Amino acid sequence: MLGHETAPVTTGTARTTGRDEVFQVEEHGIDPIPDAERHGSAKDVFWLWFGSNLTFTYVINGALAVAFGLSFRQAAAVVVIGGLAFLAIGAAGLSGVRTGTATLVVSRAAFGRRGNWPAGLLNWIVSIGYTVVNTVVGTLALEAFLADLGWSGGPAPRALALAVTLALTFAVALWGHATVQFAERWMAYVLAVGFAALVVLVLPGADTSAPAAAPGAQAWSLAFVVVLAGPFSYLPMPADYTRYLPRTTSLKAVTRSAALGGFLSSVALGVAGAAAATQVDMTDAVAGTEGLLPGWFQPLFLALVLGGSVTNSIITLYSSSLNLQVLGIPWSRARAIVISAAVTAAGSLGALFLTDFTTSLLSFLSLLIIVFAPWGGVFLADMVLRRCTYDSAGLHADTGGAYWYRSGLHPAGLTALLAGLVFSALTCDSELWTGPLVAPLGGADLTLLGAAVSALVYVLLARGHVAPHRP
Repeated sequence: MLGHETAPVTTGTARTTGRDEVFQVEEHGIDPIPDAERHGSAKDVFWLWFGSNLTFTYVINGALAVAFGLSFRQAAAVVVIGGLAFLAIGAAGLSGVRTGTATLVVSRAAFGRRGNWPAGLLNWIVSIGYTVVNTVVGTLALEAFLADLGWSGGPAPRALALAVTLALTFAVALWGHATVQFAERWMAYVLAVGFAALVVLVLPGADTSAPAAAPGAQAWSLAFVVVLAGPFSYLPMPADYTRYLPRTTSLKAVTRSAALGGFLSSVALGVAGAAAATQVDMTDAVAGTEGLLPGWFQPLFLALVLGGSVTNSIITLYSSSLNLQVLGIPWSRARAIVISAAVTAAGSLGALFLTDFTTSLLSFLSLLIIVFAPWGGVFLADMVLRRCTYDSAGLHADTGGAYWYRSGLHPAGLTALLAGLVFSALTCDSELWTGPLVAPLGGADLTLLGAAVSALVYVLLARGHVAPHRP
């Protein structure tokens, strides 16, 4: 179990400071949240992860598992196992409760002040990339809705749909933490009802018969990579949404709430996607799913796709602003988010008006799991070794301090990261890169096991000198 750390008790006046209020611009960034300003409870984390994962992406993931050759029941089993990965997301959020700061600040303990920078840059790229993908999906759904209303043809409807989608995302993320939590909760209420109706309409028609040929190692491994890549992509951000919780918040409750929230939404939609893929061609997942629905529900379905895209984009865009502060941009969080929003807008324009941009972007993002699976392994292993207790001053020190190590680099963390990265690269099977061990392994993609490799190497190298911080 994670250890305990003596800390001041948060008072009941925490919410009267005005620094983290709904529809007010959040003042804090990656600076530690003072105990007097902490508030909320573990159930807030449930709604955040439940709402942000009510996104059509999981329908696509379930459909891909069937496209790889799995039966409906096999694909559903993979989706359920993938949902359990949100336990790691919940656990990663514990560092936010303990330190009051963002995940990519806490990871300085594992990699060193300077050693943490490259992963921070890559994570910003990934956050923006996924925000672009979600923005494009939401824009196309809104464009289809406008076409149903009779407005189609030319770039104008698509441009308006893009502007609306970006505005919804940017406004909430700009206001900050409290508004993000508020929006995710209330959008979850609406989206949950709509997606539940979708599941009820799609699931009964699923073909539960066994496939003509038993799926091989390649089919199973690719299905797991697709399903698990979503939760793994969140690993650098859970503490961003727990850093305001009082230090006295139950760590078990935080882990349980986050895991349950992500599990319920991702599994329900993943299973629906697998069911849809046994009935229609899901090459165009939105059109394929829409064809299974009664006419009266199709406009609501497009609204669900738009809403789910926005809820997911909100948290990735918000975390990207904290990420820029970690990289050293000397701006407030609210000013930094303008950079992320501008890059998101430019990327979305390219994806919507330039051929094949979206396909290339998705291929690039899928390749980055080579880095983030090992990164997550080191981060979680370090958190366990330290029992989630850190020297706050050391985390924020520009030079020197407990996590400066050798010129800002932690040899154990970087060596473990490299070991996991090499293993993932050797066993990766993607459109942009196929590792030399894929063929000898029968086509299996073992990229995600890079997390286990890096965690094991880190424990072996750091066990003697990495320990909980003792104030």
